[in-house]
Amino acid sequence: MKSLVTHYPGHRTMFEETYLEGEAKGKVEDRASLVLRLLEKRGIDVPEDVRERITSCDDLDTLTLWFDRSLTATAAEDLFVESSEDETNP
Repeated sequence: MKSLVTHYPGHRTMFEETYLEGEAKGKVEDRASLVLRLLEKRGIDVPEDVRERITSCDDLDTLTLWFDRSLTATAAEDLFVESSEDETNP
C-alpha cells in the first residue's frame, strides 16, 4: 500500500519557507526602491549613506514609515527623524 503525503499552504515545507522568504525579500526591496524613487522624483538629493541605510533595511514597517515620510520630506535625512505624529498614526 502506498502512502499519500499531502502538502498544503501553511504546512511549512522547506520549499514553502524558501518561497515565502523570497517573497518577503522582494517586497522589502520593492519598498526601498519606491522610497528612493520618490525622493529622486521630488528632486531631493540622496547621499550615499542615506541610500545605503534605505537599501540595507529589511523591515517592511520601517520602509513603509520612510515611504510615508518621503511624501513630505524636504531632505533625505528627514526620513529618519522621529516625530510624535508617527506614534499617533501607525
